[in-house]
Amino acid sequence: MPSTSGQSSQFRYTQTPSKVLHLRNMPWECTEEEVLLLCRPFGKVVNTMLNVGANRNQGFVEFAELNQAIQMVTYFASSSEPAQIRGKTVYIQYSNRQEITNNKTTADGAGNVLLVTIEGVQAGEVSIDVIHLVFSAFGFVHKIATFEKTAGFQALIQYTDAATATEAKNALDGRSIPRYLLPEHVETCYLRITYSAHKDLNIKFQSNRSRDYTNPYLPVNPTAVDVSLQPTVGSDGKIKEPESNVLLASIGNAQYAVTVDVLHTVFSAFGTVQKIAIFDKLGDLQALIQYPDVATATIAKEALEGHCIYDGGYCKLHLTYSRHTDLTVKNDERSRDYTIPSVMPRPAVPAVSWQSTQATAAAFPATVTSAIQPGQVPPTAWNPAVPVGSYAPAQSSYPNLSPTSDTFAPSAAVPTHPATQQMLPPPYGASPGAGQIPNYS
Repeated sequence: MPSTSGQSSQFRYTQTPSKVLHLRNMPWECTEEEVLLLCRPFGKVVNTMLNVGANRNQGFVEFAELNQAIQMVTYFASSSEPAQIRGKTVYIQYSNRQEITNNKTTADGAGNVLLVTIEGVQAGEVSIDVIHLVFSAFGFVHKIATFEKTAGFQALIQYTDAATATEAKNALDGRSIPRYLLPEHVETCYLRITYSAHKDLNIKFQSNRSRDYTNPYLPVNPTAVDVSLQPTVGSDGKIKEPESNVLLASIGNAQYAVTVDVLHTVFSAFGTVQKIAIFDKLGDLQALIQYPDVATATIAKEALEGHCIYDGGYCKLHLTYSRHTDLTVKNDERSRDYTIPSVMPRPAVPAVSWQSTQATAAAFPATVTSAIQPGQVPPTAWNPAVPVGSYAPAQSSYPNLSPTSDTFAPSAAVPTHPATQQMLPPPYGASPGAGQIPNYS
């Protein structure tokens, strides 16, 4: 009896090829972005229909060309690695249909959601931020979703009510997006606007293709990368990571405590550190370090990547650029904002509560001035002609000053970093001195 995999491969090849592919065993509530990420290497997807079937784990994708669909089926039929979404194997076969036509996207009457077809551009040439700027001129835009269909590059715009949507439709239908908002090679792109049958768009992720402006806490989908955004390739042929002034530090083998002060000491050796935030993610210790500019962050990244904060391979740093550019942090044990003057690191100075002149004078015992008799001249400033023994000896103790709060440590003492006093072993066997940074292995 032939194996299941053999039956599956034979089934794929014996079906009549179609531009529409049938996907089975998908994760529940699979998003369009996830499906497009799987299909993009093989060609342009012009239509989708997802979350169908009794278990909502099936879907259909329609390619622009038949050979693109054949290429995808052929590739996964012969590959040792199956098609996967969220780590789950997805089975792909040709569909019996030749196009996806049962999606109802237009409404019979006015509604609060507009279906906008942007003619004369490819997907990605008009960003979602430009679309939001144009349509928010007529009212608050709740949600936007962009996609590619047979008709071209389209977007769904959700307003609060039908009246606002109607005002935007009447003003923008047949018009072009202003020239200064378009790429240089695009001169005009006309808007064709109708009402959508949708009432409330279901946006699961903030991405380059969809946005929910009513929910700022919606997670960002890291896989939702616009097809038009090609990665930058360096001279060595490797993909260059997008740079940022904020570094993401993953700290491995964290056997000793890594505090905000420790990170500030390490990273401030390469420039002014503005903000630091420490957090735990999936059991790993991570931190965000913000510099004033990208150049400083790049220098720190190149110098510290792969090094350890402590000797012996402890607290090893792996650095990447963060997508953040300006951190919002609290001043607590795990985060610090050094742009606030009161938070700037400085040596601790004992607080001395000085008393008034009269109170201070009264607190001292009687000195040479109190013993002066009438008619005598009180002692004046030091005169080198007067023998030293003529002056009263200096007072050796001050009863009004607390010996605990006002006694300064000898200047020769080298203070240790407060965050490393309890750590063993210290960096290369010695705690860093004031103004110094730990060594790195």
